[in-house]
Amino acid sequence: MLPTTARSRDTWLFWIIALLVLGAGLGLRDPWPADEPRFTLVARQMIESGDWLFPHRGHELYSDKPPVFMWLQAIAYTIFGNWRVAFLLPSLLAALGTLWCVVDLGTRLWTRRVGVYAGYALLFALQFTWQAKKAQIDPLVVFWITLGNYGLLRHVLQTARNQGPNWPMWMLGWAAAALGVISKGVGFLALLMLVPAGVASLRGWNVKVHVRDARFWLGPLAFVLAACVWLVPMLIAAIGNAGPEYRAYVDDILVRQTAKRYGASWDHGQPVWYFLEVMATMWLPTVLALPWAIPAWRRRLRRRDPRYLLPLVWWLLVIVFFSIPAGKRDMYILPALPMMALALGPLLPGLMRKPGVRRTAFGFTAVFALAMLLGGLAMWFGDPGFERRFVEERSLEAESTALAMCITAVGVWGVLCLLWAGPRRPFAGMIALLSGLWVAFGLMLAPLLNDSSSARGLMTEVGRRIGPDAELGLVAWREQNLLMADRRVAEFGFKVDFDEQMQRGLRWQREAPATRWLLVQDVALASCIDAARTQHLGNANRRGWTLVPGDAAAGCR
Repeated sequence: MLPTTARSRDTWLFWIIALLVLGAGLGLRDPWPADEPRFTLVARQMIESGDWLFPHRGHELYSDKPPVFMWLQAIAYTIFGNWRVAFLLPSLLAALGTLWCVVDLGTRLWTRRVGVYAGYALLFALQFTWQAKKAQIDPLVVFWITLGNYGLLRHVLQTARNQGPNWPMWMLGWAAAALGVISKGVGFLALLMLVPAGVASLRGWNVKVHVRDARFWLGPLAFVLAACVWLVPMLIAAIGNAGPEYRAYVDDILVRQTAKRYGASWDHGQPVWYFLEVMATMWLPTVLALPWAIPAWRRRLRRRDPRYLLPLVWWLLVIVFFSIPAGKRDMYILPALPMMALALGPLLPGLMRKPGVRRTAFGFTAVFALAMLLGGLAMWFGDPGFERRFVEERSLEAESTALAMCITAVGVWGVLCLLWAGPRRPFAGMIALLSGLWVAFGLMLAPLLNDSSSARGLMTEVGRRIGPDAELGLVAWREQNLLMADRRVAEFGFKVDFDEQMQRGLRWQREAPATRWLLVQDVALASCIDAARTQHLGNANRRGWTLVPGDAAAGCR
């Protein structure tokens, strides 16, 4: 056992590293596609309109996702008054909350050291950190699901360090699952933990679901009450509103975007084994421990240890659930990563002493560092095809050298970490390399990419060219164009066909051709527009954009 001061120091060191890795760059960039500008735009319109029940994208209702995540962004803006901070803050806090659940659960079920090791296994899995530094709903949903697992496990497990039942935790688990449902729909996955718990209880493991206790029904009651936080006000308002678009909103968000999306996916088609590929690549370096962890898990399951059975079977159920539909995206199985890290945590102290594991960690660090170094040098002194395509699609010619220097610097940092840690401390070198990577991304790479990725550069240039007194209309626009505009703009629908948007824009422009301009995505330009009078602005977000003054559209009737 480590002395109390040493254990406390290790815990504090972990949280300092976690805050540094996840928080680096907060406030230094704007929202990036695909989803960040959409959610931030919705949150901003909530504040401006005062309508928090029905999200809007432009003048259209936005029914793809429930509004909980956007509520949090709007609340963060109300507190801090800065969108660059507010749009990322919910993801940061959710990621830290997920880490806390894993660390605390590992501590309660095993030891403080195990909790910290499980936290490191989660923190430095590439997919977790990458998603935590983005303003998408997934980090929030992962937190709700992990919190649900946390509450349920604390209630059903009967171990020396965790004696159930714990009815407040039971209610917390159900309520967290409901909050996950009204955040993205899949929060109910936390309740799948009751499947292995029920089976283990029937087979005599140290697991008790306490079904015969009347207090069992406090869990489902907590689920219903938590879900009603949004569902009841929304349904009352929609039913009381005579507009057909509100009825369509209810149908879309409660049926089409949930059951229909799962049963008949209309996008992101992937093969059934897709998530095995995701775990093998995006869960690096944590997943590298599996060849040694699987035999160890098998031995512990033979001893009927439910602390391993429940998270491992739940992980398997999540993979099966998302592998059934044809539509699959890499972040769908992110909620399974915390439970995998939890089950891995107690094995890591022993695994990290094995020569094979140590060589694997050192090799991963060496390959990663050399790839960054050689790639950065190729960009700096050469003209590789991957750099050329990347720069052309995003109009990053002015930033290409600085990007190459940053990537080279990360590679140099990785080599220095290898030399400092050596084969004797491969895990310290790996943690140092990945920490440097994420800090460099937040403080250097993201600001360099920001003007192009967020459309801030494009919209700033648009404002400069048309002048402060001109009016601007958007055709075939993306959310970042409306979000980054320096004035109120006219938009002609988002889901409307591009040709119809173009016709509506031309009619709007004809009312005051001397002062009205259209910003049009190149693919939507009407053939009647005089190309010689337009102003092409280059590419942003891998799309071409053109400014159309009134005289360029004089022939469009």
